[in-house]
Amino acid sequence: MEPTEPDEPTGHTTLTDDELRSVDAHWRAANYLAAGQIYLMANPLLREPLRPEHVKPRLLGHWGTSPGLNLVYTHLNRVIMARGLDALCVWGPGHGGPAVLAGSWLEGSYSETYPDVSRDAAGMERLFRQFSFPGGVPSHVAPETPGSIHEGGELGYSLAHAYGAAFDNPGLLVACVIGDGEAETGPLAASWHSNKFLDPVHDGAVLPILHLNGYKIANPTVLSRIPEEELDALLRGYGHEPLHVTGDDPAAVHRALAAAFDDALDRIAAAQRAAREDGAGERVRWPVIVLRTPKGWTGPAEVDGEPVEGTWRAHQVPLPGVRENPVHLRQLEQWLRSYRPEELFDAAGRPVPDVLACVPGGPRRLGATPHANGGLLVRELPIPHLDDIAVPVDKTGSTLHEPTRVLGTLLAQVMNDTRSRRDFRLVGPDETASNRLQAVFDAGGKAWQAGVLPVDEHLDRHGRVLEILSEHLCQGWLEGYLLTGRHGLFSCYEAFVHIVDSMVNQHIKWLKTSRELTWRAPIASLNYLLTSHVWRQDHNGFSHQDPGFVDHVLNKSPAVVRVYLPPDANTLLCVADHVLRSRDYVNVVVAGKQPCFDWLSMDQAREHCARGAGIWEWAGTEDGGAPDVVLACAGDVPTQEVLAAAQLLRRHLRGLAVRVVNVVDMTRLLPHEEHPHGMTDFEYEGLFTTDKPVIFAYHGYPWLIHRLAYRRTGHANLHVRGYKESGTTTTPFDMVVRNDLDRYRLVMDVIDRVPGLAVRAASVRQAMADARTRHHAWIRAHGTDLPEVAEWSWQS
Repeated sequence: MEPTEPDEPTGHTTLTDDELRSVDAHWRAANYLAAGQIYLMANPLLREPLRPEHVKPRLLGHWGTSPGLNLVYTHLNRVIMARGLDALCVWGPGHGGPAVLAGSWLEGSYSETYPDVSRDAAGMERLFRQFSFPGGVPSHVAPETPGSIHEGGELGYSLAHAYGAAFDNPGLLVACVIGDGEAETGPLAASWHSNKFLDPVHDGAVLPILHLNGYKIANPTVLSRIPEEELDALLRGYGHEPLHVTGDDPAAVHRALAAAFDDALDRIAAAQRAAREDGAGERVRWPVIVLRTPKGWTGPAEVDGEPVEGTWRAHQVPLPGVRENPVHLRQLEQWLRSYRPEELFDAAGRPVPDVLACVPGGPRRLGATPHANGGLLVRELPIPHLDDIAVPVDKTGSTLHEPTRVLGTLLAQVMNDTRSRRDFRLVGPDETASNRLQAVFDAGGKAWQAGVLPVDEHLDRHGRVLEILSEHLCQGWLEGYLLTGRHGLFSCYEAFVHIVDSMVNQHIKWLKTSRELTWRAPIASLNYLLTSHVWRQDHNGFSHQDPGFVDHVLNKSPAVVRVYLPPDANTLLCVADHVLRSRDYVNVVVAGKQPCFDWLSMDQAREHCARGAGIWEWAGTEDGGAPDVVLACAGDVPTQEVLAAAQLLRRHLRGLAVRVVNVVDMTRLLPHEEHPHGMTDFEYEGLFTTDKPVIFAYHGYPWLIHRLAYRRTGHANLHVRGYKESGTTTTPFDMVVRNDLDRYRLVMDVIDRVPGLAVRAASVRQAMADARTRHHAWIRAHGTDLPEVAEWSWQS
């Protein structure tokens, strides 16, 4: 089905002379404030001649993008006020902090958030001094910036964040400024396809503003150098309707940009009206504004005989030697005075009425919108009673279920229970059914605005499952959705979630900083479900085997990160219940989609998950005494192998006291001083002992366990088995054998490490080694695992 354009708008508002004077005054004021933040620490209104001591000793920040961002802020103010819009802006360019801080200070939202930075001369001096200054604020748009949901510098993610904010927000306009350097990244290139998922009935609108100022740090940008007709064709090919604004004459650009905003918003309103009132079902060609202005516009034209304005030299600090170079100091003063600050601020340093004439009030200000502080809007998620979904466990380890399929039932109920309020989304890269979560399709289909064929299944113009074969988009959409006050889950193949490593880095840093800001309310956690994991890649093999995302996440802030490895279906339900209710965390849950033994009843699973790590007394042979050895496990496949090893030890070494410990919450292994979930030394030593061998079967790379537990008494007795980059397309049991995680190898490890067993149990060890040899011969002859493995159960 081809996309269609909405009806032509009836007309465009032309700026009156008064409006032109007001928007230009606002823009000049914002430019003055942006430059002042980069340079000044005193004399903010230039009430006396500029001297070296008024200038910061270290000049940090970026001027080049600021005039363009100030222009967008100014014109967004005008249309928000004129049309009574609820709007949010995502500021994509990497170093736009001075501009966005200037806009929020002018409108008053900054001073409301930080009363010590008042909207007067004293507050202006604090605004200037704090920027990129010790004890101050970052040079990027950051969590500290009112109105922001996006760290400027997360290059490539702005448009995905904007669409995430717009999903299920039908009354919201999300403007998104995309820098032309950012536009060269892979995530941003894929993000243009987000318009095929935007429902004009239930979602808000996204207005991309591609800001082309020509340069990155030191090189020209691709989209600024290709012919305009080629760029126009590219954007039309993406399904957008471009509106071009180009120039360096302020009055002409103001008029052209005002007309472009009015045209774009008329088109958006017509498209939404057609879908919501007239039932139009065609895909919309949404507008995009292409804004071309000089880099560092209104700044120094030349410095030391070299061109600056309109070149890459304007990217950071155009005049670098102001304190030492009197010529640079004079140029800086001339530059700042060119904005005529005496016309923009009154005697007390407050913005004059003309500067604020087109600025909206209250929560419609860009720095005050509650959509940029999503914790103010988030509601409790209705989660069904787990007892209604749990699998029955009459005999431990006698039945099997696919854990993620059971979880799918819970998620489908959540989808049903949020049908009217629409504040829960499931995202994933084309793997919902592959990951056994397809029960959600009974509650809501896959969002899709493009063409539909008779063979397609579960596509739904109003769907809330988001599938696209880009982990970057899944991550960006969900982040934007969460940051604006909603809930969600990201389901992904374990090996390929690494694609978003840098994105989750930024989100964790955002959450850590946000938790330190009392005015930012907690948002719903970012929840990952990693499945199709390393141990079961029957169709794909070595390329799909990488359990290292857990290592990556556990390097990050302990205040934010949590990692769970539930061993069966009921523990997965308990973990899901917990993470979906949590706030301000990044939760990583690793669980298999293949049939898995049911170890714990729901009541037992609740108790075990509350502990995070505990002894499975029914699996060991301690009988109330001290153990001779501890068999520990984390993850579904390692748990099965440990239990099979415990069964072999019970059968062949009857006098051996074996303790079985299962770990669900990986952060429990950390010291309590290092993580809120960490065990005290007393707890850890009670569980793992101080002097007995501990054989730990772990889902991922074995050195992670050593890193988490290296400070513990008894660490020298810890021996970890896990994945060691030995994989291929093979049988399930061969994968664990290849990596020495199998039950026979674990029994051999016990014999090797418990004092006195090397001689006494030599024949048992030999039998275990022989079983591994038989395994190798069997799979090559039959293509399946040994019957004693394939037919094993705890009850056998």
